[in-house]
Amino acid sequence: MSATIPDTHGVPMGPWRREFVALMTIGLPMGLTQLVQFSIHTIDVLMIGRLGAEQLAASSLGLVMFYVLLIAGYGPAMATSPMVSQALGADKNNVREARRSVRMGLWTVGIFAPIASILYFFAEEFALALGQPAETARLAEPYVLALAPGLPFALGVLVLRNFLAAIERTRAPLVFIVLTTLLNALLNYLLIYGNWGAPRLELVGAGIASSISHAVGFFALVAYINWENTAKRFELFVKFFTPDWPRFMEVVRLGWPIAVTFGFEAMLFNSAVFLMGRIGVYEMAAYQVALNVSALAFMTPMGLSMAGGVRVGLMQGAQDRAGVRRAAVVAILSCVGIISLFMIPMLFWPSWITGLYLDADEAAVRTLVASFLPIAAAFALFDATQVAAAQALRGLKDVRVPMFLTGVSYWVIGFPTAAWLGLTTPLGATGVWWGLLASLVCAAIFLSIRLWAITRD
Repeated sequence: MSATIPDTHGVPMGPWRREFVALMTIGLPMGLTQLVQFSIHTIDVLMIGRLGAEQLAASSLGLVMFYVLLIAGYGPAMATSPMVSQALGADKNNVREARRSVRMGLWTVGIFAPIASILYFFAEEFALALGQPAETARLAEPYVLALAPGLPFALGVLVLRNFLAAIERTRAPLVFIVLTTLLNALLNYLLIYGNWGAPRLELVGAGIASSISHAVGFFALVAYINWENTAKRFELFVKFFTPDWPRFMEVVRLGWPIAVTFGFEAMLFNSAVFLMGRIGVYEMAAYQVALNVSALAFMTPMGLSMAGGVRVGLMQGAQDRAGVRRAAVVAILSCVGIISLFMIPMLFWPSWITGLYLDADEAAVRTLVASFLPIAAAFALFDATQVAAAQALRGLKDVRVPMFLTGVSYWVIGFPTAAWLGLTTPLGATGVWWGLLASLVCAAIFLSIRLWAITRD
């Protein structure tokens, strides 16, 4: 839990190399965990794609509406990370302060998720009001309702993962997420297609499988925290139902700008689904596949950036300003390096990637996906930069100015550009992707400037 790590094998390390090793020690397991956890929904898309373009479009629409509330819940879930890391950076034995933050983080998502999920009962009406095809909207609502029970557990997993990252216990979450993803694949095989005597539920079956997988992952982490020596001394679940309203409100105050910031970006990409829906069903289905590929590539840098935020928070708690800057720079460069590995197949083998999602008889959709992926690869670089800068700023508890900057990038610049290019120019669906690229370029530039400004001497 210290802000630095010791030299290994007796070989002296300079501060930059030491920071890189520290980041990778917690960051690689977090990045892989984020990647595997996201693959729960990737598996859904892969297996639903075999049902046809109509079902794939409906799953795209359903995931958009599910992620709206999931991203809103990211605020309090992510707020616990800088609160815990700064407390432990100042005093690694400050068990009480860390416990208060984690408990109230779980309280906030536990209260938020069931109340917010009521909105899912109006998913079809919402989709129709936004001009989506009637059949797509009809299929999407039961899928969203099947996903809804997993919402509090998915957010709870994020809170517990951030806590474990702050105490440098990141391998166990990776193991549990791998196991629950395998469970999700098995349940999908049974419930989507009706194999081994199970009912054939198609989209609803995929939603049920995801919800069960999120719940199993959450309770596995709870069990681990109550068993592992370092984690259990925090006694997170002893007198868990005793309220701590001052800390609850602190989580909310720090969490709501984070939620809005995440929401700005998530709603940009998800609102692009509605633009695609106005262009055509094939375009919507193709967008879902291309977005899933780019989001899958983004997950490892996102997990690594979360580790960077922890490192920045630890250094800030220790009042090490040089360490703060070093942690931020190393995190950004590492995220860019990781995303570059994923860009290669997106740039050079888009048709091969498309074939993993769609059968050969979906030729129109496959052609569209292959045209989207090179653009998605281009903005992946800026996506990795902006998320690393944003997480470093959260590690410093700087959340309100970044919220404004992302709002401008995504909704003053990005979405109008995407709508104009997609709906009024010959670029069509490809123009939507160019608008998304413009938004990420702006976000990466604005957030990097903000980070430089508040960490300079």
